[in-house]
Amino acid sequence: MNIAHRLAVMASVSSILCCQAAVAAPYTMPVYSSAAEVNADCDRMMNDLKDAQAKLEGMTSTSGAALLPQLDAIYRRFEDTDGPMALLTAVHPDKAIRDATEACDLRYQAFNAAYLQSAKVFELLRQVQPADDIDRRFLKDTIDAFTDAGAALPANKQKRAQDINNEISRLSQEFERVVREDKTQVAFTEAELMGVPPNVWRDAKRDEQGRYLLGMAYPISGPVIERAVNPQSRERMWRALNGRGGSANLKTLSELANLRREYAAIFGFESYADFAERRHMAETPANIQKFLATVKDAVVKREETDFALLRGFKARELKQGVAATKIERWDLNYYKQMARKAKFAVDGEQFRQYFPPDASVKFVLRLATKLFGVDFVPSQEPLWHADARAFEVVDLATSKPLAMLYVDLYPREDKFSHAAMWGIRASSTLVGRLPAGGLVANLDRKGLTINELKTLLHEFGHALHQVLSKTRYASQGGTNVQVDYVEAPSQMLEDWIYDPKVLAVFKEVCATCKPVPAALLTRADKARHFAKGIDVSAQHFYASYDLALYGNEPQEPMKLWAHMEAATPMGYVEGSMEPASFGHIASGYAAGYYSYLWSLVVAEDLRTAFEGKKLSLEVGHRYRDTVLANGGQVAPKELVRQFLGRPTDSKAFFKSLNK
Repeated sequence: MNIAHRLAVMASVSSILCCQAAVAAPYTMPVYSSAAEVNADCDRMMNDLKDAQAKLEGMTSTSGAALLPQLDAIYRRFEDTDGPMALLTAVHPDKAIRDATEACDLRYQAFNAAYLQSAKVFELLRQVQPADDIDRRFLKDTIDAFTDAGAALPANKQKRAQDINNEISRLSQEFERVVREDKTQVAFTEAELMGVPPNVWRDAKRDEQGRYLLGMAYPISGPVIERAVNPQSRERMWRALNGRGGSANLKTLSELANLRREYAAIFGFESYADFAERRHMAETPANIQKFLATVKDAVVKREETDFALLRGFKARELKQGVAATKIERWDLNYYKQMARKAKFAVDGEQFRQYFPPDASVKFVLRLATKLFGVDFVPSQEPLWHADARAFEVVDLATSKPLAMLYVDLYPREDKFSHAAMWGIRASSTLVGRLPAGGLVANLDRKGLTINELKTLLHEFGHALHQVLSKTRYASQGGTNVQVDYVEAPSQMLEDWIYDPKVLAVFKEVCATCKPVPAALLTRADKARHFAKGIDVSAQHFYASYDLALYGNEPQEPMKLWAHMEAATPMGYVEGSMEPASFGHIASGYAAGYYSYLWSLVVAEDLRTAFEGKKLSLEVGHRYRDTVLANGGQVAPKELVRQFLGRPTDSKAFFKSLNK
């Protein structure tokens, strides 16, 4: 995602063709059978956008009532075509169609980089008198986006800013494509897979020697690293997973960092982090560093204790002294699950029998029904793959349609390999526009662990933010919010699964599903806090690396990573190349990865309203109407204040670090 577009979307900017209110109708996902159809849709979008810009630039005077809806109309027109294409880039099985959707996005990015530099539109914006607070925030965000795209720069600098944006778009796509289409497989004998659940490997293809060929998708690579008794097996899979992208993506990441640094310099900033953070909740890199230091101080002793405990387990297994024992990176998850099982009698694999994937999806949908008063009605519209499913989101009180939700849950070749939510299109009360979102995951068809159910609920939290949005302007709808707030509504829901009353909802959607034994759930609730020092410190490291990469001094990504990782308790593993597959910092979270910890502060505070009443329709409705419905049209701190009835604080977050 390029700088101009990232600001347009994440900080709520831009716009489609205007502008009379229409009757709300559910969204229908486009179905493409060829790249030619994609290209034709893209041509129509580009022609419409150019015509819309020309009409804007033809205005001689304006007011907020005229200009702001026209600006949002341009965003809506982009979103109508590029929104579904962005999802299809990640999930469509036809490479020709994926390549065409990527090419279309590059065409849009080039248009947007130039459009946001329009001197005529920029001047019109500065004449607007906003009618209310929503218009005022939308206007500010829009002026900020035009400013940050270079609307006020001299012509020669504008041209360079456009060139940089276009190249960042191309390189970001390239980085993500290399990881998504990675074909790496590691060969194992059955003996080498001892300890790994058979359902992970028994149906895999074999090589000429009869060895099982296992790929990098999480449901495959994760269990091997976590459960293979043979340390060489764990190491081989870990190295393969952390080698994806290779030297090509390291070169791409270096180019991205240099381009973003140059871009910031055009505007007089010493670093890209300085340039970007001023539009975030955090405001400055210094504020982020101060926050991260406080977090690190809160968990450093716990991290030391965690590692000492894991070394003890490894030492006993190897029958050697603790002082001579080192936890390697491919050991970490293996000994964490071993220790968790020993201390709490909890093994993630135990939960697969209780959480069948289809029932798990119905479960999270039913939670939304109970909390937010919405139903999810299956739709039979044709989609991109047989695994994909569509649901119409309906308000229970009025029976009115609210949105469409698409889900694509199982791994396959060339599909996005993690879990994420795509905001296909956002709401707009201005024109009766209903939102749509796409939830993508890579679940085990045999059932989910409790952590995988938590991941599903996390992404569903993003989806709810998208589909229950009810904003005036689409460019402020759903997850079009400040980057260091966007994770809060998804993180907030994660601990719902440890409440027995919540898990009892499974019975409502799956009469044959066995309930999780109460004692097991209690132990799992305690076990989830185990090794929190290690886990939080890892997030601290990722955030610190991201800030350093986009900081004041130019850095070579792999050299910086090796230097910083060498200072951690497990050290740096020679030959590993994790930054080569670190897609977050290559694109949308550049200088923003700290957002996961920052948003968690907000999420923990939001949870306080649900203490002891996680299925409360009253609290849920208030949350829906205040937090979710407002998207980005109200500042995050104000949304939280309205919902909680007090200013937000970090007490709940730091309390959680000590659990």
